[in-house]
Amino acid sequence: MSREREIRVSDRERQAAAERLRAAHDEGRLDFSEYDRRLADAYSSVTYADLDKLFVDLPAAAGMGVVHPQPAPAQPARRIPAEPAVTAALPTPLRVLWTVWAGVVAINLIVWLLVSLGNDQLQYFWPMWLAVPGAALLAVTAATTVGRGGRSGTNRR
Repeated sequence: MSREREIRVSDRERQAAAERLRAAHDEGRLDFSEYDRRLADAYSSVTYADLDKLFVDLPAAAGMGVVHPQPAPAQPARRIPAEPAVTAALPTPLRVLWTVWAGVVAINLIVWLLVSLGNDQLQYFWPMWLAVPGAALLAVTAATTVGRGGRSGTNRR
């Protein structure tokens, strides 16, 4: 035996041997029990001579040396949907206020509808009073937009 065969193997070389055994199993050259036994021997091997014993009856595979892990393919960047032009020019506090107002209106409309359906008759449409804060919010939004000259909230000077 040559001196090189008595050199100790690295974890990467053990992993490359395990990949080569897996490929042989996938090709049908090894049954599962033989693959399992050889795999255990590959991970417990100490020298190159120990690894060589695992492949004496298998054909030499081109490029089956040390297997370098392939980098994962780059994931395409997820596109964030563009913001509607109506809200793009609004400052963040106004966008938050509109969102909260819309949520409150939606909840009140659902409650009114459920109460009306539960009584088998239409009730007084009390959610209409939410138009008052909505009108005030609309006035503040219009004043802010006009005061800023229609500039976007991110391009302030």
